[in-house]
Amino acid sequence: MPDDTIFALATGAGRSAVAVIRLSGPCARDALADFTGVSPEPRHAHFARFRDPQTNETLDEGLALWFPGPNSATGEDCAEFQLHGSRAVVDAILSLLRRRTGLRAAEPGEFARRAFINGKMDLSQAEALADLIDAQTEFQRRQALRVAGGALRRQVDDWRGGLVEASALLAAELDFSDESDVGGFSLDALGRVLCPLMARMDEVLRRAPASERLRDGFMVLILGPPNAGKSTLLNLLARREVAIVSEIPGTTRDMIEVELNLGGMPVTLIDTAGLRETEDAVECIGVGRARARAGEADLLLWLSEAGAAPPPDVDTGAAEILRIAAKADAFPPQVGCLAISSRTGLGIDELCEEIATRARAMLGDGSSALVIRERHRDAIGAARDFIAAALTRGRPLELVAEEIRLAARSLERIVGAIDVEQVLDVVFSRFCIGK
Repeated sequence: MPDDTIFALATGAGRSAVAVIRLSGPCARDALADFTGVSPEPRHAHFARFRDPQTNETLDEGLALWFPGPNSATGEDCAEFQLHGSRAVVDAILSLLRRRTGLRAAEPGEFARRAFINGKMDLSQAEALADLIDAQTEFQRRQALRVAGGALRRQVDDWRGGLVEASALLAAELDFSDESDVGGFSLDALGRVLCPLMARMDEVLRRAPASERLRDGFMVLILGPPNAGKSTLLNLLARREVAIVSEIPGTTRDMIEVELNLGGMPVTLIDTAGLRETEDAVECIGVGRARARAGEADLLLWLSEAGAAPPPDVDTGAAEILRIAAKADAFPPQVGCLAISSRTGLGIDELCEEIATRARAMLGDGSSALVIRERHRDAIGAARDFIAAALTRGRPLELVAEEIRLAARSLERIVGAIDVEQVLDVVFSRFCIGK
């Protein structure tokens, strides 16, 4: 357990009604007493006068809280200063904490890292906590909260339990096969234990890409000829002036991205340069980028007057295409396309719902998510392959036992039980300071 005490502002910087400063470590209680002159009852808010320990000058009045370890968020002694959110108050308290012997400012994610070290959460929960902090939509929140609540850890524990049972069968055969009361070993018996594990892993891996993508969002690319209304539509859906709108063809020369929340789904909407042959060097670069990005999108909105289909030279890759009849108030739309008018608002709600529906169909709603990171998927895939190797007929039992051991080690990497130091540095460095 670390022997130093860390502190950080746990609420957002800037003017606010309330600011919370957190401390964790062996000096937390003494620091709380120095600043307030009291030692509050554990886990009870105590109204206190916060003062300069050297001059006794009052800095603010607020609430003092004390959480003795191990029954705290980090597993260490913790304290909280709940103050008014004035920049002057916060800066004064933080400045005095920096001067105090035994205290130092926390690094990004250090509170969560200490919670992990002290067994308050596993690594998958820590990663999901970071996702929960970053969540911008309802379904991202739901997915992150499910994993942060231990859903993946419980599944890993279940798989590990099956591997322990398989190891016990092998150990009995390898170590006690000459004992009369040990039953005969068979690969079929081993399969009855391991095959259901493999089937469940296959199902989890099948759903993994959608859960991973839900973290990043559904990519929608707006394509079409110049002056089709692409930038106007982007501004309308973003509800602010993001792109320059002009009647001059070729105004948009680079891609402009906006993150939206459509029906709880995270959607990245990208405006592009109008597709046409041009001698303008800069516009030509923009057209090339738009064509290249089309192959990466989940959905292409092809805008054109009357909803004409995209020309054959537009490579859309595997992305779905939704034909949009722009300016439907002025040009009669063709059959088989969605008619909209940015001027009157015709069809805009229907377009938003259509995008959200397609996003939900591809990414899900986060309610059954388990694997939300590539690291998890790789570890489960490796464990699954080790199990498959263990079930290969004709292999020496010693090698079968080793495959099962390696499968268990792969699963343990998900929750941070082994070989995680470099992973920890990456995971916790992405947290905000104070978490």
